Amino acid sequence: MARTAPLQALFDRLFADIGSAREAFDARLQPQEVGTITSVSTGIAKVSGLPGVGSQEVLRFPGGALGLAFNVDETEIGVVLLGDYAHLHAGDEVTRTGRVMDVAVGEALLGRVIDPLGQPLDGGGPLNTDQRLPVERPAAAIMDRAPVTLPLQTGIKVIDALIPIGRGQRELILGDRQTGKTALAVDAILNQRGQDVICIYCAIGQRASAVAKTVAVLRERGAMEHSVIVVTEGNNAPGLTYIAPYAATSIAEAFMAKGRDVLIVYDDLTQHARAYRELSLLLRRPPGREAFPGDIFYIHSRLLERSTHLRPDLGGGSLTALPIIETEAQDISAYIPTNLISITDGQIYLSPALFELGTLPAVDVGKSVSRVGGKAQRAAYRAVAGDLKLAYAQFEELESFSRFGARLDDDSKATIAHGERIRACLKQPEFAPVSVEGQIALLLALSARLFEAVPLDRMPEAEKAVLDAAETLPEDLRNRFQSATLGPEDRATVIALCKAALAGFQSGGPG
Repeated sequence: MARTAPLQALFDRLFADIGSAREAFDARLQPQEVGTITSVSTGIAKVSGLPGVGSQEVLRFPGGALGLAFNVDETEIGVVLLGDYAHLHAGDEVTRTGRVMDVAVGEALLGRVIDPLGQPLDGGGPLNTDQRLPVERPAAAIMDRAPVTLPLQTGIKVIDALIPIGRGQRELILGDRQTGKTALAVDAILNQRGQDVICIYCAIGQRASAVAKTVAVLRERGAMEHSVIVVTEGNNAPGLTYIAPYAATSIAEAFMAKGRDVLIVYDDLTQHARAYRELSLLLRRPPGREAFPGDIFYIHSRLLERSTHLRPDLGGGSLTALPIIETEAQDISAYIPTNLISITDGQIYLSPALFELGTLPAVDVGKSVSRVGGKAQRAAYRAVAGDLKLAYAQFEELESFSRFGARLDDDSKATIAHGERIRACLKQPEFAPVSVEGQIALLLALSARLFEAVPLDRMPEAEKAVLDAAETLPEDLRNRFQSATLGPEDRATVIALCKAALAGFQSGGPG
């Protein structure tokens, strides 16, 4: 009996708690809108019975599948499906979530590979972050923006010297298939290691093998520590491909709001435009030029307008965009390329002809331009690269002229010889960024025409000698490269060092 008394007291207390909980319970019925799928097609569904749904609202389907309310008509809703939809059938129930599409953001994403819904794809476990942002957000107001004044060093000589990019700029990379567009962007990401720049790489509708190769390169070279990769593959639903760049931009904006500098690569917006065209045609939206819907310009402009440099009182962060676009048969006047050229602050054009000749990176300097970066370029670069673009353009014109067998005077021959050295110096292997001091030493040696006596077949060795010599420059001089103009003494010091490095490469020198 003594043993059962405590047990009885425990039961009495438990029953009392249950009774009080029952009395306190207030059963309230909450109405919930439930719709019905009327039809399912490739990547879309038609839904009826949700009168209160809003545009861009997330809808929940059986099996946890999600969709985006895209067409909100009087009698039915056109829904863009996100993820696997093979199990959905007409007659299935659909419920509202009452929220717009959002994505996880924050420091926990660094080093991770995720999809646009924020689900990890790298087998690294769940994301430890509770901060989320809508994928569609308005761009910063004009009065919240600051001028682009700081350079974004890509480590690629031809870009940093002739087509400079500033932090907060939008620079388009365009060219035909297999001309090195992705390699150029990956090189820019690799060079941000140690530069305190966060990098977001957004693969839009890419082959799984191409994405795996890019991720492997970034891991091998230690770039994943400062990078986030957002991936949709070619076999994913077109709805995921459509929201991918917006989700990646929201992730980037979260870092920018904290005062960080961010670089985002969209690879590539051709696939994004095609996915949007597919969805629009399936949803019976009126087609326009090349069957693209009328708002194809708007979907890209509202994306790229989110890249900017914020005012110092708002943190001073920046978001630099490198959108990639694929041209067909070198036609840069096609619909989507011209749209993006008009939205961005310049373009880097990669030429198939240069690629076939082995001039890598295959940047066509004549067709490439940076409308902002010159103002953000370091003073040391401006001092040594000012006449380089003009000299290179004159060389290309004379080179074309000389192919007709015309006789050239000595000045023209000297221009061609100088241009050939410029072209040789601007060549660069993949995944081999060059430091600021190395680039300035090379440019000074070019402007002083120190390479003129070096045979063309020995230019790679001579260039390497100059780059190695640049690493031995005094620390204070290297610091001045970053912020100050080069004085006569500084130029003389660098040129003397380059002359010494090139002494063994003169015509007839030891080989």
